[in-house]
This record gives sequence, structure tokens and C-alpha cells, in this order.
Amino acid sequence: MSLTFENITLGQRVLFGYGRAARNLTAEVDRLRARRVMVIAAPSEAGIADRVTAGLPVVLRHSDVRPHVPVAQAEAARTAAAECRADLLVCVGGGSTTGLAKAVALTTRLPIVAVPTTYAGSEATNVWGLTEASRKTTGVDDTVLPATVVYDSELTLSLPVGLSVASGLNAVAHCVDSMWAPRANPVNQAFAMEGLRAVAEGLRRVVREPGDIAGRDATLYGCYLAGVAFASAGSGLHHKICHVLGGAYDLPHAQTHATVLPYVLELNAPGAPDAAQRIAAALGSAAPVAGLNAFREELDAPRALADYGMRREDITEAARLVLPYVPAQNPAPVGVEALTELLTRAWSGEPARDRKAA
Repeated sequence: MSLTFENITLGQRVLFGYGRAARNLTAEVDRLRARRVMVIAAPSEAGIADRVTAGLPVVLRHSDVRPHVPVAQAEAARTAAAECRADLLVCVGGGSTTGLAKAVALTTRLPIVAVPTTYAGSEATNVWGLTEASRKTTGVDDTVLPATVVYDSELTLSLPVGLSVASGLNAVAHCVDSMWAPRANPVNQAFAMEGLRAVAEGLRRVVREPGDIAGRDATLYGCYLAGVAFASAGSGLHHKICHVLGGAYDLPHAQTHATVLPYVLELNAPGAPDAAQRIAAALGSAAPVAGLNAFREELDAPRALADYGMRREDITEAARLVLPYVPAQNPAPVGVEALTELLTRAWSGEPARDRKAA
């Protein structure tokens, strides 16, 4: 059978280097000829943001960053950008910070330079998300894709090991979901599996030795590849579930992804055996779920949605909320019953297991 597919690679500049964030950021602002920079960074990232943006023509430092980008915070940030007449957005932080910058860019068309301090991967995608009345809406628009990403693993050294693990497993979820997402193809699958290999190698090193720069470099490199794969392949079942849970129940983004992933892999792997074997190989295992379980055990990963505030009585509603977003080409058939079972097990932390191929 001949190979036939369509692939779109997003245009984005990436500058990667330990200890180079400030100089790379300054050079990029100069290249973009920006004169009025709005810096977006949460209070917890203020020290890093002040340091790496010290030499820039900053007209505003905006710190009202919240998870899942509530519409009210997005509107306030858009108003602030207009009032200070910003010509460039620089976001320093994790996925929530990048998400807020994207929300501003969506309506203002201002370019973004992203400086990640976690392994979220949002900086490599053209996907935006906004939450209103406990419902999260996502969309795709090339306007929100950061023009440049400045990666510097030195900026991740302050990220505690537990958060590094949760954030890194979010990147793993990007990789796994990309293997059967709506636009999956050989190119983005290759990015996904190299990303998975790199993140797995890097996170193991970070857990063993938090100051291991090579481990943090590998994890950051892998999370970029994961984001590129996800942007190309689209959002699969895993991300649909996690976006609903985050918006409806205000669950923490990274920990939710880290917790739900084994159960989606258990469900989908039998219907996509070739993809499942590639996932297993990237994790150094003979079987995908067993490999992910062993990896998660090694990392002491998040285990149960109940630990992060989800109530058992919300599971039935959550399954109904997810159902309309299930991708039509998901490898396994998914109805309310399957979603309810998946969410119940993710809520309790019952171990996922490999199933026989369909």
C-alpha cells in the first residue's frame, strides 16, 4: 500500500540554550523591532521574568495569571495591552501564562515571544483556550502561535521535582495522544516518539538528580517536540477529557493530564497496535501500559483525580460533558459507559492494564 498523507508544519523560531535566555530574548526583541513590550508573568515567576527581561523596553508587567485562562482575566489583559500600546507580548512562565498571552494575541494580533519555565508545551502550538461559567472552550488560530520560543533549562531549576514530573507527563500526553489524533501522520508521529523518548530519559534524570542540566535539557527538548506533534496531529481523546475536567471542575492542568493518561492509553492501545508498540518501545518496554506504569512508578507520578479535588459524584456529569468531544476516528469506540468507567478508575487511581489487541 502506498504512503499518502498531508502534513502541516507551523512556522516558528526556536532559540535553545542553557543560561542564554536573557541574551536570546534581547536579540529577538531587537529582531522584531519591538519598542513597547508587555511582559506577562505570574507572581511566582516574577523574579525570573524581571531577570530575563531586564534589558527590554518594557512598558507593562502584567501578573494576573490564572489556570485555564478565565475570560475575565483575558479581557483585563487585552485592555491592559491596548492601554499601554504594546507592540510585543513576552510571556515568562508555564502553560497558564502562555495561555493568557495567546488570549491577548487572539484579539489584538500582537506577536508573542514565549519563555517557558515548565514543560507544558503550549508555546509550540497554535491552540488557545478560555474558560467561562465552568466550561472551557478551545480553538486553533495561527495568530496565537508564538513567533519565537526561548528555551533555557536554567529557568526550570526552580521547578520542584513533583511539578517537573507532572509537567513532563503533560508532554508525554501530547506525544501519546498525537499517535491517534485526528490528523496523525508519519511525520508528527515521528516527532511524538522522539519527544517521548527524550522526555522519558530527561525526567528520569531530573528525578534522580534535580540539578542535572542534561536531564532538564532533554526534557525541555522533548516537550518542544511533543508540542509540535500535538499542534500538527490535533487534539485526541485524552486532551478532550482533560480540557473538560479542567474547565468544569477547576482541576490542575498538569496533574490532570498525568493522572488520566494511563487509562486513555489502556482504552486506545488495542485499537492501534502499531502505535501502541512504538509507544512501548519509546518507554523501553514490551507493552505500552506496563511501560507507562513502570515509568510513572519510577517518577512517583500523580495517581488519582480524587487527590486533586474531583468528587466522585461529578463523574456521571463529566462523562456526559466529554462525550460530544470524542474524536470520530478514536481507535476505540467510546460512549458514556466507557467514559464513566475510565473516569471512575482515574478518580480512584486503580492501576491501568494492557489489554489484548482488538
